[in-house]
Amino acid sequence: MGAFMFLPLLYVVMNAFKPLEELLLFPPRFFVSHPTTQNFSDLFSLMNETWVPFSRYVANTVFITLVTMLCHIAFASMAAYALAKHTFFGSRFLFKIVVLALMFNGAVTAVPNYLLLADLHWIDTFLSVIVPAIQAPLGLYLMKQFMEPIPDSILESARMDGAGEFRVLWSIVMPQVKPAWLTLIILQIQSLWGMSSNYLISEENKTLAMAMQQIVSGGIARMGAASAVGLVMMIVPIVTFILSQSQVIETMSTSGMKE
Repeated sequence: MGAFMFLPLLYVVMNAFKPLEELLLFPPRFFVSHPTTQNFSDLFSLMNETWVPFSRYVANTVFITLVTMLCHIAFASMAAYALAKHTFFGSRFLFKIVVLALMFNGAVTAVPNYLLLADLHWIDTFLSVIVPAIQAPLGLYLMKQFMEPIPDSILESARMDGAGEFRVLWSIVMPQVKPAWLTLIILQIQSLWGMSSNYLISEENKTLAMAMQQIVSGGIARMGAASAVGLVMMIVPIVTFILSQSQVIETMSTSGMKE
């Protein structure tokens, strides 16, 4: 099963090193006969011809990814801690809303999001991408499920020693749910690295994925460069997953610390 799941990735790698004549063969060949790096040369040549430097697209993507990831984990952790370890009026109802929100994708909320962002004058700014991504319900749901099994006695002991709620959360709870927030980091990087947004209009505000999409839509003349795009966009998510795969496996196999 693992080998079959690896085949699409291998096919992308093979296509990235195929010359144009092999890419146009029908029926297509899986393996490359005459590997070449010309596709990557064409890709970087096209990127250098744009009036916005290639480094600007990369910087925009890195900035949006890091800010969104850090803010999402921070807000999801604080909200999950409140729902998991504190009982207040409406807490169960709020969590049901979070679970309900998991059923809807971005297409359902696209129009309300646009109207709200337009009223806030955030169209064509990084905030139009960062703020909606911060409130993704999956992070809150995952963090709450991991925080619930943490023994309350440990938290009470910390409070008796003078620790405030923020100290309890960041010094005691967060280390216990490390697999959960590491998994969120991976999911956020995978989602944001390849994300394109209709709210970013100016060329200097566009992300790397949006610049790559413009190259891919260039037709047969850019087919070689488009093949290289697929490999370039896969590098960061794959490296991130390889470095953190043990934490992901732990997240999938446990539901938190038992008392």
